[in-house]
Amino acid sequence: MTDTQKSTKSTTGKASKGFTAEERAAMREAVKEQKAATGESDVLAKIAEMPEADRVMAERIHAIIKASAPDLSSRTWYGMPAYARDGNVVCFFQSADKFKARYAMLGFSDKAKLDDGTMWPAYYALTELTPADEARIAELVKKAVS
Repeated sequence: MTDTQKSTKSTTGKASKGFTAEERAAMREAVKEQKAATGESDVLAKIAEMPEADRVMAERIHAIIKASAPDLSSRTWYGMPAYARDGNVVCFFQSADKFKARYAMLGFSDKAKLDDGTMWPAYYALTELTPADEARIAELVKKAVS
């Protein structure tokens, strides 16, 4: 063994068993917290880059989603603000500017629990947000995570 190599034995002479279950759990929590903090800041940065009309809408949708489903984590998904549960995107906001479309979209993935018969909408075109639209988005998000 070279000077730079260390023995896996502790000073008591017993082999180290690595981290305890509690230490591993604490490390997992720390990683989860770091990812959540990074995801939120990434989403807010993406929203800040948007043209004003999209940015105003994205800020409101972000606030509605966070209030309606606080357990969803923020992250970016294909460069768009998205909201996930257990790493799976449930919904996302696509600005009109992203693909030079005439409207922004609020989309729901197949992880969203919006099933209604054999056919239901998974994307919603948005040209502006009225109070009624905001209430409907809150309902959709709550249903999607139910």
